Amino acid sequence: MKTSENQIKELYKFTKDHFVDYYDVQTELVDHLANDIEQIWLVQPQLSFQEARMNSFKRFGIFGFMTVVEQKQKAMTKRYWNILFRFVKAWFSLPKIIITGMIFMVFLTVFQSTIAAEVMLLTLVGLLLLDFYFLFKNRHIRKRKKQKEKLYLLESMIGDTRNGLSAMIIINIFNLINLSGIDFVELAMYWQIVIAFLSTLICIVFYITAVVMPSKAKELLAETYPEYKML
Repeated sequence: MKTSENQIKELYKFTKDHFVDYYDVQTELVDHLANDIEQIWLVQPQLSFQEARMNSFKRFGIFGFMTVVEQKQKAMTKRYWNILFRFVKAWFSLPKIIITGMIFMVFLTVFQSTIAAEVMLLTLVGLLLLDFYFLFKNRHIRKRKKQKEKLYLLESMIGDTRNGLSAMIIINIFNLINLSGIDFVELAMYWQIVIAFLSTLICIVFYITAVVMPSKAKELLAETYPEYKML
């Protein structure tokens, strides 16, 4: 006995009711459940669809689908960072390398001035405010899409993964500068160069994750999910 189209739709609803929000993860679980149900029917053809579905679901253990979701998140997180590294690597090529050099020189010049700490603190505050803006914007878009369209795990990561990480980094750097009272002018030249380079890199990564990757979300989803091209 084969699972029908309506039963497949019920399986999608079943996974969503069990806190699986992402369509790609739902599809993987539905495919597994459907195949498992058909195998159960071969042995126990008298079982109803709901009974066979519950027998299949019990095999996932007391945590239900959460183990599968976590494994999928780990795999997709690795892919996310590979995509980010690809964009960062591409940034260090012409003509963007010229912009990178200009940003670096601005930071290096600032670090040689008496207002270096103040400029850095203002820059970090600005980045933090922008980060919160993009966080709420992306969550609003994701919530609205979740109600109307299929939401993919990578799509959610493109919108959200940066926010918690970048906010934490910015706040920690802010505290380090504010509490330690670093005098950038007194630092050796090589330390100024290192800090200027790291500051430039932070700005580039922030821009890529906040602007570039979200703007190319459709391309990245089509690259990751072949079925996305058909939607």
